[in-house]
Amino acid sequence: MELDSRFAGTALKDFFMDVEWRDTMNYAASVADDNPAYFDDTRPGGVIAPPMFCEAAAWRVSERIRDHIDVPGFPFHLLMTQVHYSERADFHRPVVPGDKLKISGRIAAILPHRAGTHVVIRYDATDKKGEPVFTLHSGAMLRGVKCAGGGAGQDALPVVPPAPQSESPAWAVPVEITRLAPHIYDGCARIFFPIHTSERFARGVGLPGTILQGTATLAIAAREIVNREAGGDPRLLKSLACRFSGMVLPGTTISVRAFSREESAGEIILRFEVLNAAGDKAVSHGFARVAKNC
Repeated sequence: MELDSRFAGTALKDFFMDVEWRDTMNYAASVADDNPAYFDDTRPGGVIAPPMFCEAAAWRVSERIRDHIDVPGFPFHLLMTQVHYSERADFHRPVVPGDKLKISGRIAAILPHRAGTHVVIRYDATDKKGEPVFTLHSGAMLRGVKCAGGGAGQDALPVVPPAPQSESPAWAVPVEITRLAPHIYDGCARIFFPIHTSERFARGVGLPGTILQGTATLAIAAREIVNREAGGDPRLLKSLACRFSGMVLPGTTISVRAFSREESAGEIILRFEVLNAAGDKAVSHGFARVAKNC
């Protein structure tokens, strides 16, 4: 099996989304994030969406990717081999209820990897004025699929500088993942895939049982970063990136750890990871950029 890197640069058909308050509140509820900015609609200006709501918006495209990639010869069957591998989100301004988003996408990169082929899709969300709202680079690993053509698009991807070494974390917080957590995320975020909710399906593909969605784990990390580094103001979280490296099992406790913190006059650069109950990295290469002022 192989995927030709000539498909890098392929544009996706645009998707249009009307954002409702139930969508944004439910996403916050899906990861038990009770920040008043997401729920208190008596606040001046009303509520906003959690930064990671961008995942729920982009999922509306990726779950129907066959409808959005219209190019002769694209081997859709290879997508059956994919696992979520990398993520980078840049937040230009918060999503708010009432937004009418246009989500444009393209295959940003197709790259060789020792495990197969790394495919990155870039999603750009703009509002009705054409102003940017968020940019998301979502990467999948096509396991066992050869990258033909040598790869393409590496230069188009955002760069995360190497992390400095640190002997002890700046902070660490344990988070209990309940047995219902994958089901709550599935229903509230409307991000559906049966390895997270069906024991039979999960075991049928070689997993020990259902696992928590990777984007849910990342959203929990974002929650802790906003609370600890942004004073609870989600507008200050400007960028978030990671690799998905391992599984989180329901009914266990994870640890969100900031292992490096660099502060300048205008922003904080945080390197973080999430360890699962076995002490393995479920989220690695974590990077967050937090502004000090709006």
